Amino acid sequence: MNQPVSGKTIGRLSLYRRVLYGLLAEGERNIFSHQLAVLVGGTAAQVRRDMMAVGYTGSPTRGYDVQDLTDSIGRFLDSPQGQRVALVGVGNLGRALLAYFSGRRPKLAIEAAFDTDPAKFGRVIHGCRCHPMEDLSSLVKESGITVGIITVPADQAQAVADKLCQAGVLGLLNFAPMRLWTPSVVYVEDIDMTMSLEKVAFFARQRANEKGGV
Repeated sequence: MNQPVSGKTIGRLSLYRRVLYGLLAEGERNIFSHQLAVLVGGTAAQVRRDMMAVGYTGSPTRGYDVQDLTDSIGRFLDSPQGQRVALVGVGNLGRALLAYFSGRRPKLAIEAAFDTDPAKFGRVIHGCRCHPMEDLSSLVKESGITVGIITVPADQAQAVADKLCQAGVLGLLNFAPMRLWTPSVVYVEDIDMTMSLEKVAFFARQRANEKGGV
């Protein structure tokens, strides 16, 4: 990767790929930048700039080849060797994530899950084996895991992040409603579902008021 790529660009590329998968399933073979822009809520100019980051260009007469573009984005986003992920916290949210990602991204697979509940140790949940927290450091290092997902309560999240970082993890997806302190080399993406729901509720209420509702 020669030029720095922003997190927003990576997010858009991931969204493009999700939309393109849907188009492939519908049998679509070509799409123009302005059509893709409508599907993702962006602009044609932004789509073209993002495709330049991927190194993909379409045809003036046929647009983008849907399969080729999907493959190009995949080569850009995914590690050729694949990346392994650890999930910490096999509660309701953790189980839901295991179910969602099971087989969905072969090159980004949840390799191991960890929890403090002895009843879960050794169990295979949605294709992923659950281990005790005491095994986290050794298993993360042995498996070459570089990405961690944190789905524990807020009061446990920092300790979990510390263990993952000490074991060599360089990227964290954090679902705990708190800010994590990590080494500067570690990339952290926070997912605050309460904040997102409150934002949606606010704008839903605003739009209801604009329509003369309650």
